[in-house]
Amino acid sequence: MSIGIGIGIRNYDFDQEIENAITWAKEQLDSQEYPLRCLAFVEDAYERSNGIEMWGGSDAGESSELYEAHKNTGNPPAGAFVFYSCSGLVEGELKHWGHVALSLGNGEAIHAWDKVRIDHYLGVCHLQAAPGWTKPEFIGWAPVQRVLAGMQKKQWN
Repeated sequence: MSIGIGIGIRNYDFDQEIENAITWAKEQLDSQEYPLRCLAFVEDAYERSNGIEMWGGSDAGESSELYEAHKNTGNPPAGAFVFYSCSGLVEGELKHWGHVALSLGNGEAIHAWDKVRIDHYLGVCHLQAAPGWTKPEFIGWAPVQRVLAGMQKKQWN
């Protein structure tokens, strides 16, 4: 199955995929398996819990631009990708990597920081940044219909 943005995705009901992703993400609370891999965490939440593969940017900063997150600045609905602007050093490269969280729909978001944790989506901006990193600044969010555009079924081990 492949659902494209122009092929009825706006009318597709993603409630089950959202519920699965949030459940999977919460099962990872306190995990330290995703250091500097926030995008991998939120993508894994959808992909592994729903048996799909999704397509986005190579990092959270690139994905925020691809998904035009700046167009949505209010309270993010459940399942949305919540994006932040921040820069830092990764493996010797200083770059605008960005940060991303998965909205729980109640003002909270789950994300990989020093560990997988839940914070108010605006509270993420007040977290202590890692040495050499800037504090995250809220950009906006992308709806599930946008982040799952073009998804395909995949069997994960």
